[in-house]
Amino acid sequence: MIFNPQNYTIKDIPGVPFIDKDEIISILNRTVRPTFSHVEDIVSKSLNGERLSMEDAANLIKADDERSTELILDSAKQIKKQIYGNRIVIFAPLYIGNNCINNCSYCGFRNQNKETIRKTLTEKELSAEVDTLLYAGHKRLILVYGEHPRYDAEFIAGSVKKVYETKNTHGEIRRVNINAAPFDTESSRKIKEAGMGTYQIFQETYDPDIYKKYHLGGNKTDYGYRLTALDRAMDAGIDDAGIGALLGLYDWRFELLGLIRHANHLEACYNVGPHTISFPRIKNASNIDRKYEHEVKDEDFIRFISILRLAVPYAGLILTAREPSDLRDKVLDYGITQIDGGTNLEIGGYSAKREEQDINREQFHLDDERPLKDIINFLVDSGQVPSFCTACYRKGRTGESFMKLSATGEIKEFCTVNSLLTFAEYLEDFTETSLHSKGWSIINKECKKIESDENLKKFLQNGLSEIKNGKRNILL
Repeated sequence: MIFNPQNYTIKDIPGVPFIDKDEIISILNRTVRPTFSHVEDIVSKSLNGERLSMEDAANLIKADDERSTELILDSAKQIKKQIYGNRIVIFAPLYIGNNCINNCSYCGFRNQNKETIRKTLTEKELSAEVDTLLYAGHKRLILVYGEHPRYDAEFIAGSVKKVYETKNTHGEIRRVNINAAPFDTESSRKIKEAGMGTYQIFQETYDPDIYKKYHLGGNKTDYGYRLTALDRAMDAGIDDAGIGALLGLYDWRFELLGLIRHANHLEACYNVGPHTISFPRIKNASNIDRKYEHEVKDEDFIRFISILRLAVPYAGLILTAREPSDLRDKVLDYGITQIDGGTNLEIGGYSAKREEQDINREQFHLDDERPLKDIINFLVDSGQVPSFCTACYRKGRTGESFMKLSATGEIKEFCTVNSLLTFAEYLEDFTETSLHSKGWSIINKECKKIESDENLKKFLQNGLSEIKNGKRNILL
């Protein structure tokens, strides 16, 4: 399963930048449209659990005829079902503070945007946000911070602890991930000790020249330091890493190979690839309203997702509320495993009254503003299982352990059971008659699919009965 990129121009050494722009461009330029037979061979590698190289992915990019495209899309669906089953993980982003020393020209938080209303949540305000999210039904959060000296490792660790400490009649947040600035190894270790889950850092663009064009001030101007940030996190013992690119800054084909190269680098150096991969398309933001040269069309976006699913089958693929609801609904089948729901990007926006909210406290604009219950309804109506599962993290199935389970497809059994248990909790605690009935029908249908392991089936049935009787937080 682990990919060893022996033939890459730059060898993989922990902490050393690994992207060779000329190599990626050369791969894209020399690749011609492959025969259908060649596409079948590449897809078969993925379906058989083999990792794809950048060259393989480049061939799939060029395979844009109707027959090949259909095969790629169908195979992406198959890989998702094979590894993740019929579930979609739900989370919410929670913005902690938007002070920032960087000047990224595409971002509403950039330090030269004088219209941005700067705000950092107090502990009381943070608890109010978490309280509101708990009452909505959330169990998984990602905390988001601007890059600023006040958001150091101690501050982030403190906010992670505060989230876990906040409880109400609907329980507690069970998983806290973060999206924050790169840190050194010692600082990363402090944040991990606070109970942080996945550490997400977007490279934004893997082209060093384009990176320089859009990052005009602050610490983020250092391409190499950001590129190796997750190496330092891995050195600190953080084995759940999230990578990402902001699509629209440069050619999506280049960014796709960059993400694959990043995944391969982490595997080669640490035997652990990224736990999640994100690829939001660029949107307008506070005091920004512009077109970008490399905007990604919907059909190319779907192609991007499908090829990425085939290339990095074990990684969770995140689709955010930046995308319009109809597109989000459409592309779930092609490899997406995680979405946010009921999202509010304003600092303090979850607990604020609507008339008190201000777009100048947002990092960027949203296209999918559906409340969580509407997204849950859609998933159920489309035959998918909303999951609030956090079991793997708390049971130690992370890093290499998770990689091994996902490579063989064994993770699907854990995911299926835990997703059904957490969805049952949601139905009992938050739903009205119609959704409650539809949701339990989905759960009963999924239970019947578990035939290979009687002990597993018995555990699930007992757990569901206990949930109906008031017990919560049952883990497999």
